[in-house]
Amino acid sequence: MKEKRLRRELIGTVISDKMQKTVVVETKSHVSHPKYRKVMVRRAKFKAHDEKEIAGVGDVIRIRESKPLSRTKRWRVVQVISQAKVHEEVERVRPGKQSVKASKKVRAGASV
Repeated sequence: MKEKRLRRELIGTVISDKMQKTVVVETKSHVSHPKYRKVMVRRAKFKAHDEKEIAGVGDVIRIRESKPLSRTKRWRVVQVISQAKVHEEVERVRPGKQSVKASKKVRAGASV
């Protein structure tokens, strides 16, 4: 009889929930540089299946490795560890910068 293989589990932050039943999760790990011994932060993004659509942007969740569910999706949401304070979609504009739409209008007007 085959033994069931243990699946990896990771903890990460949801950075996007715009797809149906799918969230994009960013995990961070601290790795020491082999030569210089400086601690670096490695980031990885995973697409995870969220059947009940319980995770939102900013939530800290636990994901578990699974069989391939689509071309890029190989993880499932297991648990929401902590929820973000606010689940709002906000257009992020850096201070002193124009939004993408505004800058396109300015360039189009300048070229005429």
